[in-house]
Amino acid sequence: MVKIFGIFLLLLEFLMGASLSSIKVGESSLPFIFEESRGLPIVSMQLVFQVSGSVDDGNLSGLANLSASILNEGSLKSGSEKFAEKVDEKAIYLSSGVGVETFVIRLDSLKESFGDGIQLLAELLESPNTKKDIFNRVKERIISQLLQKESNYDYVASRLLKQTIFKDTPLVSPKLGTVESIERIRLKDVKRFLAQHLVVERVIPVIGGDISEEEAQEFLQPILALLPHGENSQLPTIQFSENSEDIVEYRDTKQSYIYFASPFHMSFTDKDMFKMKVMFFILGSSGFGSRLMEEVRVKEGLAYSVYASGHVEKSYSYFSGHLQTKVENLQKAKDLVSEVISSFVKDGATAEELESAKKFILGSEPLRTETLAHRVSRAFKEYYRELPLGFSRDELELIRELKLSELNIFIKEHNEIINLTYSIVTAQEEKVEERRE
Repeated sequence: MVKIFGIFLLLLEFLMGASLSSIKVGESSLPFIFEESRGLPIVSMQLVFQVSGSVDDGNLSGLANLSASILNEGSLKSGSEKFAEKVDEKAIYLSSGVGVETFVIRLDSLKESFGDGIQLLAELLESPNTKKDIFNRVKERIISQLLQKESNYDYVASRLLKQTIFKDTPLVSPKLGTVESIERIRLKDVKRFLAQHLVVERVIPVIGGDISEEEAQEFLQPILALLPHGENSQLPTIQFSENSEDIVEYRDTKQSYIYFASPFHMSFTDKDMFKMKVMFFILGSSGFGSRLMEEVRVKEGLAYSVYASGHVEKSYSYFSGHLQTKVENLQKAKDLVSEVISSFVKDGATAEELESAKKFILGSEPLRTETLAHRVSRAFKEYYRELPLGFSRDELELIRELKLSELNIFIKEHNEIINLTYSIVTAQEEKVEERRE
């Protein structure tokens, strides 16, 4: 195992050659992340705009996502169909999307087509397709998605959970927004959002692939020159609500959809993040090997699957999970989840669980770095977490050397995760009795 891990680290040294420098844009100097990878003739680029995701929607939930969707409709100059034809003709991947904290424009292509991709991206940034009919079509599509999701009870339970655990914060609304909020968004709101967020002061460019750093900077210069100057912004600190309460919503369903969450007090830059990964892998994110799966499904047969994980980002941190069970097993399953998590915090992991976690995490690492886009994303995340580029290699070594006693001390220090809040979608008992009759 040790020998194999050593060989793997050498392979990572070859694959993960990310470096941090700067790039000049007028009077501004921006951080620039570059990773040279000569294995295949491809190039991958991301323009990551900070504090530009759904966290900055304001009172128009879904605005960031709708704005990104507009960028995916091509340019005003070429129109949606012709722009899509140009992209497809050169086998270029050009897409925009948002998370909670960031707005990302991604461009991937063969090396020989990357210049064409840059020209298409420039056209897109200069003239997004903000025609009224395109805007209305995108709105209708998102509203249709939201209406369909109302019959997806996993989505409903998850949405209700966030409404209680993140009460009065930007996370209370889903990234897609709500039907009501999307209907309130006007074209001028999208234009304003793009103008305020796609600015030099918020962007972090990341490029990797079969080009030199000098070539990468040359490609970037005309793109960055198109971005206007604006204001940066600080991410809010979003706290788990101290007044969160269990929510139960009744629907016509044969299953109970159980979602749960609790506070998890950890910083995005904490040196013990590797312990968190192992902790939650053992507790709930490793599929059939997890403690929750073993106790809830294998031993008691109360669910087909149960999953739980930690979420630690710059603006928020919490623990959550979910499962489905028969309506009549709702209380038993809910009580068992609470019992398993409390027991895990009290007694910690076993030596067998730790060894199994190490083998899986270390063994599956190549899958998380197998594509250039994966490695580019990882390099950005290391920078975003204020870590040295290439820290992922060090983190793997820390996981390999992690002792059971150290892990269990860490687990016991986080007894806040036993303070669970539940969001449940289920059927009323009389409805269940009627079906039986």
